Amino acid sequence: MSDDHSVVQLGLEFSLLSVLSFGGMSSAIPEIQRVIDLHQWMDAHTFADLYGLGYAMPGPNVLVVSLVGFHVAGALGAAVATLGMSAPSALLAMLVVSIWDRFREARWRRVIQAGLFPVTVGLALAGGYLITIAAAHSWAGYALTLATVFVVMKTRISPLWLIALGALLGVSGLLT
Repeated sequence: MSDDHSVVQLGLEFSLLSVLSFGGMSSAIPEIQRVIDLHQWMDAHTFADLYGLGYAMPGPNVLVVSLVGFHVAGALGAAVATLGMSAPSALLAMLVVSIWDRFREARWRRVIQAGLFPVTVGLALAGGYLITIAAAHSWAGYALTLATVFVVMKTRISPLWLIALGALLGVSGLLT
């Protein structure tokens, strides 16, 4: 599926997602999944695999988008998807930062900040839900997911240890 149309679609879709997503990649996951489904670029299980790989790799979590782009249209797709997801939001952030401090005492600024927090949390939870549904195929998988959420929220244990535990359980056949 590495035709020119796919590359253009990657660029357009991820550029739009870039300026509409709040709270980073985690909050964009539900919409990324919707775009993938819309264009039939991959199934949910493949996306869950790429998501896990993207978060396990060192570097920014936007690498998930690079992997999606690579899956859809090779190296050019990876570059276009990454640039599409990064450049518009970076330019918008530079613009907002240049004026945001001028209004630090404005009531509307506090209202916007207070309103964006629950939206961001909700979008991040929705992304986690979609990845869980795509990746966990048994009660053991769901239990491990819930345990991971609990441990991450209540302790200072690195999520990488939990990812390694999940990998070991998967390789051992306990999560099938």
